[in-house]
Amino acid sequence: MIDFAPQLDEVLSTEICGSVVETVGMTASVADLPVPLGAIVEIDRDNGGRIPAEVVGFRDQLTLVYPLRSMTGVRRGHRVRLHRTASRIPVGEALLGRVINAEGRVIDGYGQPTAEERLARERRAPSPVERPRIDTPLSTGIRAIDGLLTCGRGQRMGIFSGSGVGKSVTLGMMAKYTSADVIVIGLVGERGREVNEFLERDLGPRGRARSVVVVATSDEPALARVHAASTATSIAEYFRDRGKDVLLLMDSLTRVAMAQREIGLAAGEPPTTRGYPPSVFAMLPKLVERAGRTARGSITGFYSVLVEGDDANEPISDAVRGLLDGHTWLSRKLASQGHYPAIDVLDSISRLMPEVASPEQRQAATIVRELLAAYRDHEDLISIGAYRAGSNPTVDIALAMRDDIAQFLRQQVDEACQMETTQQALMALAHRTAAVSQQAAQVVAPAETTAT
Repeated sequence: MIDFAPQLDEVLSTEICGSVVETVGMTASVADLPVPLGAIVEIDRDNGGRIPAEVVGFRDQLTLVYPLRSMTGVRRGHRVRLHRTASRIPVGEALLGRVINAEGRVIDGYGQPTAEERLARERRAPSPVERPRIDTPLSTGIRAIDGLLTCGRGQRMGIFSGSGVGKSVTLGMMAKYTSADVIVIGLVGERGREVNEFLERDLGPRGRARSVVVVATSDEPALARVHAASTATSIAEYFRDRGKDVLLLMDSLTRVAMAQREIGLAAGEPPTTRGYPPSVFAMLPKLVERAGRTARGSITGFYSVLVEGDDANEPISDAVRGLLDGHTWLSRKLASQGHYPAIDVLDSISRLMPEVASPEQRQAATIVRELLAAYRDHEDLISIGAYRAGSNPTVDIALAMRDDIAQFLRQQVDEACQMETTQQALMALAHRTAAVSQQAAQVVAPAETTAT
């Protein structure tokens, strides 16, 4: 079927135009511009240039547009014309190894690659009845996740933490060591200097070779930051539709929500919880539901969530937890102890682990979790020396196995770990636990006999 959308956009753009009536903050009100929501327009400037903008709402007889660049030089009466009715981005295999902006343009200085086709940035999620069951594990290369929080191909997971706890480093390890065919990374709202640091230090040549990196830094307009998340998802969909298993890493979903908050408030939406307008909570499920498994391929999504004030119940964290298939919590306490990746296994969950992990692995993971929970429950007594050995057999075993478990959960940034190796190490840990438990039982038995 022939796609006439580009030709239609060209015809319409020559006929539909309006004029700027006023600007308030980052929003311009335009008269006589009958175009739909989401349409891309261009605003004339005195210097002859044009500013791309998107229609974000309507008020009375006016059309509200939000620019993708600074509105410096725009004045009342300037012409606004329709550019196209929907945003489309160039996609193709040539994007692998490249860094692009929210509009799909390459920004790494190596020239624009040839696009195989152009896709709409905003697309519908796959139909629920067309989604196959998720039953195949995906290796992330991180022992704590692959062993105790095993994820499936097509699963959506959150990485929750406060600032400075190691989210970017954890995502970089996944990009380097995952078994996925293609990695798509969305860096949204990052500081400018952090982008190159992530590319060179965290991602490295090995991860970058099979990755597409979409960047919208914190100084870019809110619309560009929101677009970056959709652009990254569309590129992931392109590779999924060609039979690839894609790993989508989004850093961070919180900054996407904050950008949508700016747009919503500028368009006149009422603020609700902590100032977030309703459009934020409508946007989040539309974005994350686009990931997942189809009959052709899969998108496994890891979305980092910046928890404000380390409050796990703040609005965005609370909303995202209900949308995803599990979450990984990075602990500031573990990070302060030099334990990296700082994954708090007890506060984390993978809802699809029962579907993708073997019964033996699940049993071994349960043993480790029980020991971690027993140690945490008695940690205060242990730290002050008030715990008496023998009063709780499970705690005794947890104390004996603590160093072994910590060694399993810790991992150097440059240490790759295959799924099979992780599973073998976890089984060995469970076997050592059984041996320690048996030794403890043999020690207790003679003592009870003597007492009798």
